[in-house]
Amino acid sequence: MFRRTFWFSTGVAAGVWATTKVNRKLRQLTPESLAATAANKALETGQRLKDRAVGFALDVRDNMAQREAELGEALGIDAGPELPAPRRYPAIGNDRSNPKYIENTTYSYNRNEDH
Repeated sequence: MFRRTFWFSTGVAAGVWATTKVNRKLRQLTPESLAATAANKALETGQRLKDRAVGFALDVRDNMAQREAELGEALGIDAGPELPAPRRYPAIGNDRSNPKYIENTTYSYNRNEDH
């Protein structure tokens, strides 16, 4: 009698375990779950690629600065030339000696007129 109970309980436990595993796998294979998994993997891959690209760009910038310093030493131009001060010209002169320019124009500054 004890043997039958043992094997019956073992069979029930195996059936519950197998049913749980199958249901889990079926839930993983639904279209919504597959789409979510694919989206998550795409985001992870994109993040890794971005990190690699940023690291590469920083390495290139560091090596470029190092090489420029080496070339500057080899050519004897360690200190760069001073840049000239930026030139600033007024877009519209503040010369108010000739106000006829504004009075004689045909352009209307009225923004409410029909176009």
